[in-house]
Amino acid sequence: MTDERKETDDVSGVAVAALAGRAPALAGQAAATAGGAAGGSAGAGHVHAAEGADPDATLDATDALADADEGTPDATVEMEPLEATALADPPPQVAELAAACVRFVAARYGILLDDPRRGGTVPGLEGDSAPVGEPFSPDTLSLVDQWVKDARLELKDNPSLVDLVQGAAGAYLGEVIRRTFGATWRVDGEHSEWRLMMATVYCAFNPIGMVREALLLGEADGWHAHFELDLADREEIEARLAALPEEREEDFYAPSMRFDVVHIVVEALREKARANALADVRFGAEDYTGV
Repeated sequence: MTDERKETDDVSGVAVAALAGRAPALAGQAAATAGGAAGGSAGAGHVHAAEGADPDATLDATDALADADEGTPDATVEMEPLEATALADPPPQVAELAAACVRFVAARYGILLDDPRRGGTVPGLEGDSAPVGEPFSPDTLSLVDQWVKDARLELKDNPSLVDLVQGAAGAYLGEVIRRTFGATWRVDGEHSEWRLMMATVYCAFNPIGMVREALLLGEADGWHAHFELDLADREEIEARLAALPEEREEDFYAPSMRFDVVHIVVEALREKARANALADVRFGAEDYTGV
């Protein structure tokens, strides 16, 4: 877009936390929907045990995968074709942090988020292979949820975990969102200033800030974890979120939940764009100069 900069407003953390609960089955629906659309990688993602991993931690992670699968409905929502921004390479800073997330999860749970090879076994899982999903697909976020949850319990003894986990898991979450819906990263300055700017709708936020809130289970002032929207869209988005069932605070802040809420926001704004014959409008970095 080349028109004047849009007036924006932040859907505040208090409002979103109060409004954005959703049914547990929605997580499975969004994952099943977007998993087929997530691009930028080859091969079918499978779980593989990493050497030296803690077997007990691996069992906890595989339990998380099983819990996520229980709520997955059979029907999926049809997604639009992938945006060019979903297929592009991320900035090197983001790629490095997201790769670190993959390594940390593998070291802790013996599960590789992005290994496309078949074969191998993981303790607690049956069969010759244990599919999680395509690399950087929503299906893999349940493992990131588990890592964030376990790290939260260790913060008292090791406060430095906040910076490590929020950077790595936030970049991974952002990449799942970008590769699913199409978006552009802005990585100037400190991590608190980073943004993921959606391409098909006007919406920006900081995935690293989202994971920081998941670790702290509360507002992360100055981290821009919540949606920066066109003022004209705020009321409709809040209404959509208000109509959803409530969730526990811990569940709401989980990375997989944040993905689901992004999915809801994108679909609501795309529906509005289609109704106004604006479905072909795309937003670039120049449209987000004010956020």
